[in-house]
Amino acid sequence: MKVASGTVHTLPADLKKALAASPRALAAWEDISALARNEWICWTISVKQEATRKDHVKRVVSELIEGMRRPCCWIGCIHRTDKSISPSIRGILAKQAKSKKSAHLHQGGR
Repeated sequence: MKVASGTVHTLPADLKKALAASPRALAAWEDISALARNEWICWTISVKQEATRKDHVKRVVSELIEGMRRPCCWIGCIHRTDKSISPSIRGILAKQAKSKKSAHLHQGGR
């Protein structure tokens, strides 16, 4: 089955399988823009833990069925090269990097 992908990210197999299993979610997926699909994919694949990823895959399906067109409270895909990262997103990323560096130093790293 062919399922539309995003603009930067390709549709991962686990998300494709979940969408294909739900006709309503799949119809909503095909109805949103490629940029919106890209946001959902990025939101799903950008997590660290497998359990969180599984939760995100389930939430994509349920939230599409509920009428959501993009992930709520998501900073947006930082992998896009067709636009610059907004100043607010740059600030969030800088804060995250500083926090990671601080945590690494507290753990005895350099």
